Amino acid sequence: MAGVDLQSEKFKLPDSSEAVDRLFYGRGWTDGLPVVAPTYERILKMMGGTHLDPQEVIADIPPKWGPATVEKIAINCVMAGCLPEYMPVVITAIKAMSDGKFNLYGIQATTHPVAPICIVNGPIAKQLEMNSGYGTFGPGARSNAAIGRGIRLILINIGGAIPGRLDRATQGTSAKYTYCIAENEDENPWEPLHVEKGFSRETSVVTVNGVESPHNLNDHVSTTGLSVLQTLAAGFGCIGSNNMNFQTGQPILCLGPEHANKIGGDGYSKADVKKFIYENSAAHLSRFSDQNQRRYLDYPTRYGMPDDKGMIHMAKRWEEIMIIVVGGAGKHSCCMPTFGESTAVTMAIEMPGKR
Repeated sequence: MAGVDLQSEKFKLPDSSEAVDRLFYGRGWTDGLPVVAPTYERILKMMGGTHLDPQEVIADIPPKWGPATVEKIAINCVMAGCLPEYMPVVITAIKAMSDGKFNLYGIQATTHPVAPICIVNGPIAKQLEMNSGYGTFGPGARSNAAIGRGIRLILINIGGAIPGRLDRATQGTSAKYTYCIAENEDENPWEPLHVEKGFSRETSVVTVNGVESPHNLNDHVSTTGLSVLQTLAAGFGCIGSNNMNFQTGQPILCLGPEHANKIGGDGYSKADVKKFIYENSAAHLSRFSDQNQRRYLDYPTRYGMPDDKGMIHMAKRWEEIMIIVVGGAGKHSCCMPTFGESTAVTMAIEMPGKR
């Protein structure tokens, strides 16, 4: 890539990292944390992680609709601390988010505390040493942290989702710093997410979904799969969630390996789990406030209707519930309600040299 003429604005960087941070922060180009200075040499090295032309537009990022060229993606990946080998994951995630059914515009500009999660499956997760075990959603793994942060900087710097300006999230979420994980396929008693979606185990895949931060579901007492499922279903249903407000979206049940293997070991398939959670996380209309009850009855095309038993569900169909296995030992799982007016997108990762 030597000698590539970069098209982005060029300027002389200050000599110190502190001055670089002040400059970039002052121009609104950061997530609030220090960044790696995007020098010419670092950008070229980052673009070595992809075979794509630097000026190829991967997507136009709302709400500002800035063109996310490979070059601009590389610049933000440098700033986030990515390695070049992370580029295919970031590019695929951005491409998946540009699918119209994902509704990135709504996710970027809403008052809801939503962030796009990037779930990685397949061989690339281990190749990049992604964390799928203890503390998956937390600090410690460079790949998880830097890929997620690279995506966020792209959404800010190219898409214009600056908090209080075009990003109108009322309270926001810490997931907007970085939100990238790998599924724990080794401890999954069922087929992993990408196989469920029709890909082979040997295919590296990204799934994006617009979700809230993880909500812990704790059950240290249950000794049967059924008992664990009853606890999970009770915690999964949330009257204040967008899923129950609109009965749309694909909320995620993120099972810890101990819970997953207890449930799977008692003979429940992944479909069985989805059906159980769908039915037993529903709330009766009488649990809603008077005004919210009227909302469902007066505007059924907007909010959906209670079923014939007066129950409001977290999704339109049981198939819409997503299940992944993540984490280490411990009897914890979590749920991630979604923005609602968005559909998850799964896409194979295009590796360098393969078009």
